[in-house]
Amino acid sequence: MKNFTAKVQRFLKSEDGPTAVEYAVMLALIVIVCLTAITAVGTQAAKQFNNIANQVGGK
Repeated sequence: MKNFTAKVQRFLKSEDGPTAVEYAVMLALIVIVCLTAITAVGTQAAKQFNNIANQVGGK
């Protein structure tokens, strides 16, 4: 873990300040989009499974 932390610190020091900030913002946006997509897919999948369970169960 110390090795990873050292690499991150070296990367941030080697880049210009604004460039590192831009990378951080891009990473944050990508994570937000991924989480939103995963949540949407999970919700739709749960609805489908519930529909199928209700049809099989005869409810």
